[in-house]
Amino acid sequence: MINIARWKIITILIVCVLGIAYSTPNFIGADARNWAESNLPGIFPSKSINLGLDLQGGSHILLQVELDNVISERAEGIVTALRPELRKEKIRYKRLKDNKTGATITLSNAEDVDRVKEIIKDVDRSLLIKVKNNTLIEATFSEEAIEEIQIQTIEQSIEIVRRRIDETGTREPIIQRQGDDRILVQLPGVEDPQRVKDLLGKTAKMAFHLVDMSADGSTSRGGTMILPLVEAPGQTMAVERKPRLTGDTLTNAQYSPDQTGGSAVSFRFNTFGAKRFCDLSRENVGRLFAIVLDNEIISAPRINEAICGGAGQISGSFSVKEANDLALLLRAGALPAPLNIIEERTVGPSLGADSVEAGKIASAIGMTLVLIFMMMTYRLFGVFANVALLVNMALIVALLSGLQATLTLPGIAGIVLTIGMAVDANVLIFERIKEEIRNGRSVMAAVDAGYSRAMGTIIDSNLTTLIAALILYSFGTGPIKGFAVTLGIGIITSFFSAIMVTRLMVVLWLKNKRPTTLPL
Repeated sequence: MINIARWKIITILIVCVLGIAYSTPNFIGADARNWAESNLPGIFPSKSINLGLDLQGGSHILLQVELDNVISERAEGIVTALRPELRKEKIRYKRLKDNKTGATITLSNAEDVDRVKEIIKDVDRSLLIKVKNNTLIEATFSEEAIEEIQIQTIEQSIEIVRRRIDETGTREPIIQRQGDDRILVQLPGVEDPQRVKDLLGKTAKMAFHLVDMSADGSTSRGGTMILPLVEAPGQTMAVERKPRLTGDTLTNAQYSPDQTGGSAVSFRFNTFGAKRFCDLSRENVGRLFAIVLDNEIISAPRINEAICGGAGQISGSFSVKEANDLALLLRAGALPAPLNIIEERTVGPSLGADSVEAGKIASAIGMTLVLIFMMMTYRLFGVFANVALLVNMALIVALLSGLQATLTLPGIAGIVLTIGMAVDANVLIFERIKEEIRNGRSVMAAVDAGYSRAMGTIIDSNLTTLIAALILYSFGTGPIKGFAVTLGIGIITSFFSAIMVTRLMVVLWLKNKRPTTLPL
């Protein structure tokens, strides 16, 4: 233990230097960081720790997903799929309608029940089928199927919310599931979340419908529906109920000026959408083609010729901001269900600044007390432990910066706790060395025995705490995860600094001074 290989010494020094270098951007101003990022080569560190909502202020939004709408839409889809199948098999029925959890069919002939049951199974095997009064068939989703639909809806909603917020340039947002049907969104640094709320409040389900030229635009009939015109408030238009293309065939959407100098959105289809759009425009030259977003017609251009390039443009009375937001929504994709804002609050930057200041004071007091205790108790060896503690803090800050972790108040608590725990290993080693000295060992033998015999205890104590941190991270929510991250990183860096850094200083001192007694 006394002799340290040269490569180990070099490795320890490199880690310490890199830790100090990568922690430095956190202790200089934002202007200095921006200058360094712009003028210095990329190898120079410029990243700093991101502060969470409770430290720099921002917006807290709690969204509720309307899961019932998804089940109802799935039920409507079952009816839409069954109708042509029944027609193809020439099965007569009196009534076919959707309900909250499936579809109901009233047959004209009881002999068709078995055939209809087979058709339903082919459409969706997760449906539970019940027959009443010989001719009434109820096909409903099983509880397992409903639960799976809800889980998929929440996961898809979280992903799309994340895409939309990332497109706005918001840095380090926190987006996570809360409960069975809620999504928590925290936006550090965003004091006015109105634009984000507007983006999240739109389902952004886009579809392309042919306009029914024979309808008067005020009354619907079989196969058509009446939708309002965004460009002409108060006016409506009749379009075919079934869309010819949907927004999921889009691969890109960008703001672009139109031919008149106004704002528009250019979009591009995938391979399937491009072919379908080409065929559709070729077969319907002269007809109006409605572009529908969230059940509103935002544009209804006339098809003058076949459009086979796989690209198109949505023009209308958009402002530049509206066109950019529409392009953002189309790029991110449609939400599978509407989102309702059920809670919203804003944390002011002054409150965040107070929290940061309180965290700094707590950390400084904790570190000062630990440094004084170690110096008074272990004298020169306490100085070695204190230097290792400062290196440990630099490594923690450097790792948090490199990982671009978001620091919150619980995270600061984890750092303060780490300060106290960081010297535990050194205390165990120093006490063991003192015990070996009392037993009559020489200085070199006592130091060697102290490090080797305390190692097992140090590993056990750090490993059990690390396991606890991993459990907190796996099962905890945002603030708990922040605490677990800083605690886990602190345990790893503390082990390195206490075992490697302190031992290096002790060994170099022993080889240089060759003492006959130890200043413990």
